[in-house]
Amino acid sequence: MQRALLFTKTTGYRHESIPAGVVALRELAAEAGVELDHTEDGGSFSEAGLAPYAATVWLDASGDVLDGEQRAALAGFVRGGGGFAGIHSASDAEWSWPEFEQIIGARFLSHPNDALQLQSAQLRVIDPSHPSTRGLPDPWTWTDEWYIYTSDPSDRVEVLLEVDESTYDTDGAPMGERHPISWHGAFGAGRTWYTALGHRDEYFSDSRYRAHLWGGIDSVLR
Repeated sequence: MQRALLFTKTTGYRHESIPAGVVALRELAAEAGVELDHTEDGGSFSEAGLAPYAATVWLDASGDVLDGEQRAALAGFVRGGGGFAGIHSASDAEWSWPEFEQIIGARFLSHPNDALQLQSAQLRVIDPSHPSTRGLPDPWTWTDEWYIYTSDPSDRVEVLLEVDESTYDTDGAPMGERHPISWHGAFGAGRTWYTALGHRDEYFSDSRYRAHLWGGIDSVLR
C-alpha cells in the first residue's frame, strides 16, 4: 500500500478550512487505497521519517515551518523521486528558504481583499489530459481567492488551469492574460503538483474539486 504524509503546520495565516481538508483527503486516500498520515510536526521531515512515503501533501501550510535539517530532508526526498503536492496557501510557506520555490513552483504574493476576497470567476483548462483536470468543465466556474504570485511560474512548470481575469475584479493587481492557478512540474526525479484553489470548508465537499485534488495527489504518487 502506498503511503503519503499530509502536513498542515502553520506559523503564518491559519485557514479555518484545514480540518475539513484533512477529513476530505483522508476519505479520498481511503477510497484510493492509500494510507495517509497527518502531522503538524516538522520533525517528520528527516531522511528516515520520509522513507516510508511516496509523497508529501502540504495542505494550507504557511510561514516558515521547517528548520534547516528538515528542509534538506524534504529537498532530498523530492529530488530523489518522492512526490510533492501543495494546496492553496502552501505557496505562502517557507519564505526564508529559496529552494522551496523550485519545489512548489511559485510563491503567493496577494489576492483581492475585503469584499473582493472571494469571487466567482471562470477557469480555463489548459491540459485536459492531466489526472487533476481530466473531466473538468471548460470553462469551469469557481469561487475562491484568486492568488497572484511573486513571479509567473509558466517558464518552469506545466500549467494546468488558468483563471480568466476578465471574469472577476482583480482589485488593481492583475497577473495578465495568462494567470496560472494549478500546475505540475518536477524537482530532480520527483514529481510536483500545486493548486491555489481551496479557501473555504465547503469546497472540500464539492465533487469536482475533490476530483481535482486527488487527481493532483495521485499524479505525484505514481
